[in-house]
Amino acid sequence: MAIHMPRIIQTRQILKRSLSNGGSTPASMDIPKGYFAIYVGEQEKKRFVVPVSILSEPRFQELLHQSEQEFGYNNPMGGITIPCSEDVFTDIASRFGAF
Repeated sequence: MAIHMPRIIQTRQILKRSLSNGGSTPASMDIPKGYFAIYVGEQEKKRFVVPVSILSEPRFQELLHQSEQEFGYNNPMGGITIPCSEDVFTDIASRFGAF
């Protein structure tokens, strides 16, 4: 499996921008080192805390790209929002050992 370095760098930039927009919120205080919070859901958003290692996974990078296109970098929730159903996200994340 090839790792696409430009996509990983872009993914890290998205994460940094997201954290800088909402990094001082009380909810961010309960995130362990090496993890980050994302919001998932089509109607109502659910918060997940996932390891940063998931950022290197191509399928997750695709979800981040979709998030960038739909929501941009300034998210009112102060975090990354993934535009997919909870079921799809939990399936993808569990394949990579995020849970």
